[in-house]
Amino acid sequence: MSTITLAIIGLVVMIVLILLGMNIGFAMLLVGVVGYWKVTNFSASMGMLRQIPASQASSYTLCVIPLFMLMGNLAFKAGISDGLFNAGDKWLSKLPGGLACATIVACAFFGAICGSCPATAATMGVVATPAMRKYGYDDSLATGVVAVGGTLGVMIPPSTPLIVYAVMAEESVGRLFSAGVLPGVMTALICVIFIVIRCSRNKSLAPSTSRKITWGERFKALVGCVWVVVLFVIVLGGMFSGIFTVNEAAAVGAFVATIIMIIVGKFTVKSFLGVLKESITQTAMVYIILIGATVFGKFLAISQLPMQLASWIAGLAISKYIIIAFIIIIYGIMGCFIDALPMITLTVPIFLPVILGLGFDKIWFGIAIVLVMQLGYITPPVGMSSYVVSGVVKDVPLKTVFKGVWPFVPAILIAIFLIVVFPQIATWLPSVIYG
Repeated sequence: MSTITLAIIGLVVMIVLILLGMNIGFAMLLVGVVGYWKVTNFSASMGMLRQIPASQASSYTLCVIPLFMLMGNLAFKAGISDGLFNAGDKWLSKLPGGLACATIVACAFFGAICGSCPATAATMGVVATPAMRKYGYDDSLATGVVAVGGTLGVMIPPSTPLIVYAVMAEESVGRLFSAGVLPGVMTALICVIFIVIRCSRNKSLAPSTSRKITWGERFKALVGCVWVVVLFVIVLGGMFSGIFTVNEAAAVGAFVATIIMIIVGKFTVKSFLGVLKESITQTAMVYIILIGATVFGKFLAISQLPMQLASWIAGLAISKYIIIAFIIIIYGIMGCFIDALPMITLTVPIFLPVILGLGFDKIWFGIAIVLVMQLGYITPPVGMSSYVVSGVVKDVPLKTVFKGVWPFVPAILIAIFLIVVFPQIATWLPSVIYG
């Protein structure tokens, strides 16, 4: 049996194991170990199994994951989301669907600090949805906006999916973080434009209000954003200016978030221990996936499947943009069934050689696929962000949430199209900051 055939069988077996309910990290680990054994020998396979978990767990690059998760969980417990939503409401209230627009902006900022799609969706679901429903917003719009807004943090740094992609692609985390800024802001802006257009054409979605908001109230509301600004300036400013490395920025961010939690009066021993427990659980989940993906990637590499696939695709007499479109469609379909982190670890070893063989930039590719993954967070059958919103807003059925997110699918597709046609949106800022 050829190594290519063995790799294909391994892929099929792994997918079957995942569909049967096995943890994705363990499924990749099992198939990777057995596959490597069949291609080489038992001793080599066991040697790889001894070496990879230890090297991944002690990796300096991967230390950034638990630190940023700790920072996000501390910021979440500090409760800075109320101020963000209030400021967005005051400044965007004159727009059609102003509260919905404020929700998108608040989600983008809070998601960037928190770094968790479920946490952002849950928090803003509690804060923003009751306010929108109070002013007569349609339930589908109110919940759909929160579900979509919850996904924006996966692009704007610090982003766990971008960190994982950086590890898999052997690329700088800092470069990927800077590359995600403009696409993240662009996607949020497109969503706001879609809200304004929809609410202008159908006023029953978001009835206009007669609230009079003074400029004094608007500027006063900005005070509620001060802690987000502090974290942004210290963490991202320090990282992009070269004062901190990415790991140092994550550590400083976790420390500053702890201080903020103390200042706002949300710090207790019980809450802090809860934050530590949640961060450890999240980190363990990510590390299991990364270890399994690394072992599985070693198996694929020694089988030569990715390289053979790249050579075959490069030899096809079709436009490279058709190939890119096909790969993006695959990611879009997979995103409806598989979470972002497993999908990155599973597919990057296969598709990245193809992308590089076609002459595309791997930083751009990372941004493009993470953007596509935003669709998977909101669309059925998985739609994690939509499920979270439905769970938080208990009297709104899941089908109403899904009804609310569908109008935003074209907005994300437009963002994907712009990234493909104008890759400079993703690559310009890294080139300015890092050269």
